[in-house]
Amino acid sequence: MNRIKTFLCYIFLFIVSETFPQTDTGEVHMIFYNTENLFDLTDDPGIADQEFTPHGDRRWTARRLNKKLLDISKVLINAAGWEPAQMIFLCEIENRNLLERLIQETPLNAYPYALIHKESPDTRGTDVAFLYHREHFYPINYKYFPVKTQEDSLLSTREILYVSGIIKGADTVHFFANHWPSRYGGLLESQPLRKLAAQTLRNQVHELQNRMPDPKIIITGDFNDQPSDKSMSTILNTKDIPIDGEVNPSTLYNLSIPWEGKEPGTLKYRSQWSVFDQIIVSGSLLQKKNNLCTRQEWAQIVQLPFLLEMDERYGGQRPKRTYSGYRYYGGISDHLPVMLKLRVTP
Repeated sequence: MNRIKTFLCYIFLFIVSETFPQTDTGEVHMIFYNTENLFDLTDDPGIADQEFTPHGDRRWTARRLNKKLLDISKVLINAAGWEPAQMIFLCEIENRNLLERLIQETPLNAYPYALIHKESPDTRGTDVAFLYHREHFYPINYKYFPVKTQEDSLLSTREILYVSGIIKGADTVHFFANHWPSRYGGLLESQPLRKLAAQTLRNQVHELQNRMPDPKIIITGDFNDQPSDKSMSTILNTKDIPIDGEVNPSTLYNLSIPWEGKEPGTLKYRSQWSVFDQIIVSGSLLQKKNNLCTRQEWAQIVQLPFLLEMDERYGGQRPKRTYSGYRYYGGISDHLPVMLKLRVTP
C-alpha cells in the first residue's frame, strides 16, 4: 500500500510540474520591513537594550525570539507569492548574529541569501541591513552614510545604507535604505533631525547623479514622516507621477503618495493610519524601454492576513505587533512591509 501511495505521489508531482512549469518570469521583488525591536537576549553594555532580556521589563525570552525570527521568515517567503523577495531591507535589527540566525535557522535557509550589515551609532543599537539572493543580485559596492548636523557633529541615529549591484545580470540599480529619527519626544521637536537625514540622502543622490548619467535609483525605508511632509516633498524633493505619465529620468518619484490618507497605511497609532514606510524611484526606472523598470502599481503595502488583527478599540484593523507597551502580544511588527516589483529584460 505504501509503495502504491508513493508511486501515485510521484505521478501527481510529474503532472503538476508539466502543467505548471517553473519558468523565470523576469520579475524580481524588493521588500523593506521594520521588524519592531528585533533584539537578542544579551544585555550589551554599549547600548540601551536592557528591557529586551529575560529579566528585563519586557521579559524577552528565547522562545519569544525564536518565534519572531520564524514569523519574519514567513513574511519574507510569502509576501511576493511564488518565491521570496530577492532583495530584502530590514531595520530595527540589533546585530549581525540575528540576521545570520534568520537566514540559517528558519525556512529562509532553503535559499542562498547573503547579507550586508554594519553596527550603527544608534543609542538603542538598532541597525539597517540588506539580505540578497545570490543567484539574482550581485553586489558591486555598499556604504553607510552617517547623519550629521550642520556643525558636522554625528547624530546618534541609524545610518543610511547605500548598495549598488546588478539584478539578474541585466542592469545596475542603486539602493538607499533608511530608518530616520523617530517622532519620540514630539513631532515638532524631532522634525529637524529628519530634515537632516533628508538632506544627507539628497546630497548622496545628487552626488550619484553627477557621477553617472541617469542612474536607476530605489529609495526605501521607515522615514517616520509621511510622503507629504517637508522632509520628503521639499528637502528630498520627491514628486508624484504626472497624469500624462511623462517622467524625467533624474527626478525622484514617490510611489507611496497614493497610499497616504487611505487604509491601511503602514502603521497605525490609535485610529490614525500613517505611511512612514515608503518606496521612491528615479524616473529612469519608470521608462518602459529600459531593460530594468517598474510601475506605480507595482509598489504596494504587504497585507498578508496574519500581519493584521481586528482593532477592538478604534475599529477596523491594525498591525499585529510584538508588544503594546510592555504587554506581549506575540505578533510580528507594528509596521506593515512595503514591496516593489521590477521587470527585468535581458
